[in-house]
Amino acid sequence: MIKRMFWILALVGLLAACNPTQQQNQFHATDISAVDFGQTLALTDHTGKPRTLADFKGKVIVLFFGYTHCPDVCPTTMADLKQTMKLLGNRADELQVLFATLDPERDKQDVLAQYVPNFDSRFIGLFGSKAQTEKVIKDFKLYAAKVESTGRGGYTIDHSAGTYIFDKTGKLRLYVDYGQKPDLLAADIQQLL
Repeated sequence: MIKRMFWILALVGLLAACNPTQQQNQFHATDISAVDFGQTLALTDHTGKPRTLADFKGKVIVLFFGYTHCPDVCPTTMADLKQTMKLLGNRADELQVLFATLDPERDKQDVLAQYVPNFDSRFIGLFGSKAQTEKVIKDFKLYAAKVESTGRGGYTIDHSAGTYIFDKTGKLRLYVDYGQKPDLLAADIQQLL
């Protein structure tokens, strides 16, 4: 009986190892393909053009929510995304990085136009009214709270620090935790390309 169980387990392990679909879909980020949120996004880009996710079909989309006065998480994430683009080489043109602000009070078009392309000229900054921003926060199940501060600007925003990745068809596929290394992020994006 034990010998038979051993052979059955060995056969199951061998079949699992031979399954290329299972091996191809192992991501470093969290696979959230089954979620039913984060399907719409309607904001204005840093050039003044209205944008939706549909505008970028045919590209993998990396969507990060932050704000320009952020002292640590946001610039670090944007720098990591810049490095990820470098690692992708000539395939980087098949990727669109979007930075959507959670601070519509301060992050106007001109501020985003200076901040976002500073990391990479292909990156796009997105903003909206307070109501549009609140809708995005709800649609993407984000946490964002204004916190009064005595520092520069008078307040900070505590916020979710992860990144969303959509495949080329516009389907939300991955959630990337803050601090994911660019090489691992590039590997996940390569699978979606």
